[in-house]
Amino acid sequence: MTLTLDQARKAVATALAKGAELGLKPLTVAVLDAGGALVALERSDGASRMRPDIAIGKANGAIALGMGSRAIFKRAEEQPFFIQAMNALAGGVLVPVPGGVLIRDAGGAILGAVGITGDTSDNDETCAVAGIEACGFTADCG
Repeated sequence: MTLTLDQARKAVATALAKGAELGLKPLTVAVLDAGGALVALERSDGASRMRPDIAIGKANGAIALGMGSRAIFKRAEEQPFFIQAMNALAGGVLVPVPGGVLIRDAGGAILGAVGITGDTSDNDETCAVAGIEACGFTADCG
């Protein structure tokens, strides 16, 4: 099974709607497929210029390391040199804070990841989970 454009769009729309429902700051949502390719990205009005890079970095880190960015964040606290080395190997594109959530199918296979930025990392993650679950997939925060 692969992640479709329609599913990615639904995840984005749901995540943005969740952010609006919670009264969050402007969000940027990126959806990557299992290979790390960008499938969909939307930046809310008022979101700053670097937000797309941050959202992609959160999702990319989750896919590259096979764990949600919350787990990467915990690992960075415990083993900062390891995560720094992984980020160097990845060309500096990993953003090791919550908000990058793996998309898993019913069998546990990774289909991609959603990365969100704009509010607190916890709120970003909440919106990512909502988007993933709206598509019928399992959200893996790590």
